[in-house]
Amino acid sequence: MDKKITIAIDGFSSTGKSTLAKQLARHLGYVYVDTGAMYRAVTLYAMQNGLIGNDFFNREGLIEHLDDVTLQFLYNPVLEFAEMYLNEVNVEKEIRTLAVSQLVSRVAEVPQVRHKLVEQQKHMGEAKGVVMDGRDIGTVVFPNAELKIFMNASPETRAQRRFKELTELGQVVTYDEVYKNVVERDYMDTHREDSPLVKADDAIEMDNSNITKQEQLQKVIDIVNKMLNEQV
Repeated sequence: MDKKITIAIDGFSSTGKSTLAKQLARHLGYVYVDTGAMYRAVTLYAMQNGLIGNDFFNREGLIEHLDDVTLQFLYNPVLEFAEMYLNEVNVEKEIRTLAVSQLVSRVAEVPQVRHKLVEQQKHMGEAKGVVMDGRDIGTVVFPNAELKIFMNASPETRAQRRFKELTELGQVVTYDEVYKNVVERDYMDTHREDSPLVKADDAIEMDNSNITKQEQLQKVIDIVNKMLNEQV
């Protein structure tokens, strides 16, 4: 009897939610859904269509065009994870830039955007056997998920990780820019009116400031195995 569960991973930006979720999904043979990529893709659409910039945001214009936004995850066998497609175009690299990071929290605040994406996310997880990460997975998308993880780390640690990631991708950024973005996103994510970032009451909190990715993965695998054994 192959029992499958739904795993919700929430937390602050740059805590390595996607990395853990990908590793866990690969280990368990589950489907991985990167909800942050979905919000980033909508943000990229808004940027490409002149609906948002550093000093303006045409919220109504974005809302009016939401039906023109089609999102898909298509599996890349070489990378061993699904990449984000916006209107049938692979935008995996484009959505990971600092320019998108600086605007995504403003887009994610829009209730109509959240409602559209949450409905899609709920549909993706109906069959269980899914690992989904984001900001409101355990509280809004899958409040009944069997396992909820809430990830945290100091802003300095997260900024350093993000800075390293961006520079390795060839982007020209400074640590101070990245740190400022991390702090601003923390504030916006926790203070928005619609589905703010909060730890679910039944979530297991993990601070990964001082542990390796492999140590973190093993901790969660142990939790999952214990949970599955108890359900047999």
